[in-house]
Amino acid sequence: MSIDRRTAVAGGLAAGLALTATAATARTAPPGNRRTTGAPPQGDTSATTPHEHTAAATSRNGTSDITVQGEQTARTTIPTARDPRARSGRLLALATAKPPPPHGGWYATYTVDVPAAGPYLLRAVATVPVEQPHVEETGSYVRITVNDGPARPVSRSQPYWYESPKAWGDLSRVTLGDVELRRGANTLTFTVDGPTVLDERTGYRFLLDEFTLTPVPVALTSVRLAGPPGNLGHYRGDDRAALRLGLNAAAPRALTVTYRVHDYFAREVASGAVRVPAGARGADAPLPVLAPGNHQVVAALSPGPDDRVVGHFAHLPARRAVRGAANRFGVNVATHALVPPPLLPALAAATAAMGVGHVRDGSAWPAAQRRPGGPFDSHLHETVVDVFHEHGLKVLEVVSAPPAWAMTPTSVPLPADLRDAYRYARHLAGRGRRVTADALQLSNEPDVDTTASTGDQHAAYVKAAALGIADEPGGPPVVLPGIAQEGVFQELMLQNDVARYADVWSFHGYPPLDDTDPEFPSSADDQRELRERFGAATPLWMTESGTFLPAGHGTDLSPAMQRTQARYLVLSTVESLAAGTDRQFWFCGPPCTDEGVSFALFSRDFQPLPAFSAYAALTGLLGEANHAGSLPELLPRAAGFVFGDGAGRTVTVVCAPKPRDVDVPVPDGTTRVYDIMGAARGTPPRSARGTVRVAASRDPLYLVTDAPPPRGPRPAAHDAPVRRRPFSAAEHIVLSQRWAAANAAPGKADGDAEPPFGQRLGAATRMTLDVYNFNGGPESVTVTARAFGGWSVTPRRARVRVPARGRVGVEFTVTAGDAVRPGVDLPLVFDALLGAEPVPPSVSRVQRRPRPGGRPGRQPALAPVIDRVLPAAGAAASGPEVRISARVRDAVSGVRAERITVEVDGARIAHRFDPATGRLTATARLRSGRHTVLIRAFNHAHAPAARTVTFGVKGA
Repeated sequence: MSIDRRTAVAGGLAAGLALTATAATARTAPPGNRRTTGAPPQGDTSATTPHEHTAAATSRNGTSDITVQGEQTARTTIPTARDPRARSGRLLALATAKPPPPHGGWYATYTVDVPAAGPYLLRAVATVPVEQPHVEETGSYVRITVNDGPARPVSRSQPYWYESPKAWGDLSRVTLGDVELRRGANTLTFTVDGPTVLDERTGYRFLLDEFTLTPVPVALTSVRLAGPPGNLGHYRGDDRAALRLGLNAAAPRALTVTYRVHDYFAREVASGAVRVPAGARGADAPLPVLAPGNHQVVAALSPGPDDRVVGHFAHLPARRAVRGAANRFGVNVATHALVPPPLLPALAAATAAMGVGHVRDGSAWPAAQRRPGGPFDSHLHETVVDVFHEHGLKVLEVVSAPPAWAMTPTSVPLPADLRDAYRYARHLAGRGRRVTADALQLSNEPDVDTTASTGDQHAAYVKAAALGIADEPGGPPVVLPGIAQEGVFQELMLQNDVARYADVWSFHGYPPLDDTDPEFPSSADDQRELRERFGAATPLWMTESGTFLPAGHGTDLSPAMQRTQARYLVLSTVESLAAGTDRQFWFCGPPCTDEGVSFALFSRDFQPLPAFSAYAALTGLLGEANHAGSLPELLPRAAGFVFGDGAGRTVTVVCAPKPRDVDVPVPDGTTRVYDIMGAARGTPPRSARGTVRVAASRDPLYLVTDAPPPRGPRPAAHDAPVRRRPFSAAEHIVLSQRWAAANAAPGKADGDAEPPFGQRLGAATRMTLDVYNFNGGPESVTVTARAFGGWSVTPRRARVRVPARGRVGVEFTVTAGDAVRPGVDLPLVFDALLGAEPVPPSVSRVQRRPRPGGRPGRQPALAPVIDRVLPAAGAAASGPEVRISARVRDAVSGVRAERITVEVDGARIAHRFDPATGRLTATARLRSGRHTVLIRAFNHAHAPAARTVTFGVKGA
């Protein structure tokens, strides 16, 4: 593949992982996107004494460019360093965790003489504040002051920085924008704009080799919605709005800016020309009253350079989204990776205006705890959480990869000692923290990295972290790791009984990479079925949903792709909610591109794109978005999804693959139609057949009827934890298998690895089972080991005494019998008891290491098989007494009889099971009509199977 989104966000654009990556571990990008190491500058980079230099501005190669070396400052508190790669052998080099000096902070001032007044393009060879493939460690954001003007932040978005070409080492060739200079002497000051999250600390980093000033003509450089600087381009209501058309310098004479405004449907809705007086730096152009929607502005300066400038703004619908726990909508923000700090309040305001109630972000464990047992310092991320809370948004915080000191080569990307995870999670839950997130997600996409970590190892980590959160009074809900795709890794995690430690089940869903006309994947259905198979009751959150759409270098999505993104956002959200998802998070909000692919709701200039407006319409019109059914009678000509909005109204979402009139069933009440942007499209009459006719197309329509849905909708979303009781003493015991590097499982290859996946063992292999006790007192634990398919493990049983908050390692030997075939995954199970109470198990997969060139054996099924179910699906049974039967088998570890359950219409009934034959029987007394039977069975390796059959009953 040309790009993998997991690579694009390998440090967490998907959830702030970019903040946390350390060279030893969390940088799991594949080789094509691996960073290039460069030697660090030589010399002390933490001095605080101001230096005095005389700047030497030079003209390069006889051109009009004016180049200034980074170390040639007039005044500075930033030290210089030697580096042979710098143009003059030295450069400005700040890299420190020390606080900035008083009276100006970390700054460097330069004096530059220019031959003429006017605008100059400012470029530099410097560090950038976002991750790039060639950068080992990012830099800080900066502000630039020209002469006596204000200090203006360089608040460029991630795409601008990311596309900057490499210069050398961690330095890139960056474009910082236009500055207006006077003839003769000028001063330029670079000021480091506050602390940032670096690889393993919070600190300040700014390396500057040189900067260049190039004279450019006066030009139109920005088109925005007029208003306060904290508004990114959205407004609501019937007030007239205006455009602000900005130049890069004062107009030398009266100039004219022409503009045209088009709506989402490419219709021209406004145009005009506005005069910019001599000496002015821009002008405002009033707009007519516009319908709700997203509008693109194309403007040009006359006379002036033949360049068009494109801007976007959003007129939001009048109906606002519900707030609080009933809001089902979220967005990924990755603030430290994607959002310049000065823009964070404006982004939070825009996100809240869009109607989502939740943001998904990430913080950096390496920056919060710099040494083993050291204190925690999360103040930088706490300020981010504060901003979102001030705007009424709840924060789902993704727990990052640990610091390098916490890992070993065999534990990557997890801490080698799970007590470190417990302590850090307890800190995140509130211990020693001023403000906490509203939910904590225990890692991001661990199933698709390039490490050899396995599902059982992650399960042990999740248990330890979840206990740390639960043991802190008032700790927030626990969200399982965001899983990229259903598969062996996730199933193995769940076999380790990890779901009991969580309040939320989490997963991700994306269409294929190169699909420019994407359809919603089956992720939500797959995860609902998987949850049912394991018998979990936790709500489903899709913590990442998005699509890969192409964007050229230096550009946003094309208008056609912007409309594709808007449609996909609406339909993917609606289909996910209809499949049973409780909360949906779009990936992502802030500008974010990688290798020609864009994901964001905002343009490169932080202006709202059509998908932003589509999300605002959806959140406002769907309200609580409580799914109440679908309209199969519309298929295949159209699709319809029915919701209750929580305020007594029915909202029916309708779309069609091609434009056509569709008769849509609606309840008896006034129905108003709204388009994808939330604009009213009339009130069609209801026919005698109970339908209204609408002109459906690929752009979804909302039919809002003043009556409740005919079928009762699902309950409203809530934030109440699933856990109703404290974890027991046995649940505070965590078992974790530890293997030598020689026995490590194969790498996951970003999720593309082929089976077998188990630990690779020889004829006899020693390993360690770590028994953790997170109780407040010592405990005695009895461990039982079991292997299957020709494997054996000794000793079979061990009893250990584990001190409070302690760990004890128990040695075992796993031996391959003659019947074991190489390259075949089989379960290795450790069960335990604390007194008479079972401890959640540790279940891994092991394989006999294949011989070079040898063929692997045939892989057996590792879960039970349920077949021969009667009544058969769709059959008609005679009632009221209905006999139910099935066959349940497991050829590897055997069926665990006590863990078989039979449910009819959601109610458990008694059954009989014969282990010798695998025959299962039950009798249910049923009324006439349709009924659903669910049979669930587990084997001795804690793997489940489930079979659901729906049939009819007559004569009852």
